[in-house]
Amino acid sequence: MNQQPFKNDKLRWVERISKLMDEQFSIKGYRFGLDPILNFIPYLGDLAGFAVSLALIATMLKNGASKKVAIKMFGNVLIDTILGAIPILGYFFDFGFKANSRNIKLLREHYTEGKHTGSITGIIIGFILIAVVVLGLIAIALYYVFAYLYTLLQNWL
Repeated sequence: MNQQPFKNDKLRWVERISKLMDEQFSIKGYRFGLDPILNFIPYLGDLAGFAVSLALIATMLKNGASKKVAIKMFGNVLIDTILGAIPILGYFFDFGFKANSRNIKLLREHYTEGKHTGSITGIIIGFILIAVVVLGLIAIALYYVFAYLYTLLQNWL
């Protein structure tokens, strides 16, 4: 992270932990942290990364981050956790999608440029719409799977 560190000690702590989780190590110029390494431990690694990210967001909220920026940060963490939990594909995703680093960038924009303030209603409505669409697609897929299985069972009997 090339930018000036935060003046608040607690936010500097958040920045250090974020770097440890997402960008601490380098191999041939590619930076990565503990998050993708932890995810090689099934379930426990995902849970640990999620818990650390939530603790960072909680610390940011306690130190004046707006609810809007916190919701955006939580969205990054959810994306990282859900997609990172997909077997094999999730391992690659975790090396590329760095939720904590993205959250530090959001926090810097919030404090230095005054971005990500105001109402969170639009973000919440967006999350709800996405959830409804995803659940609808899952319901449709399940319908077709069960219809296919029913047809197979009918032909078998």
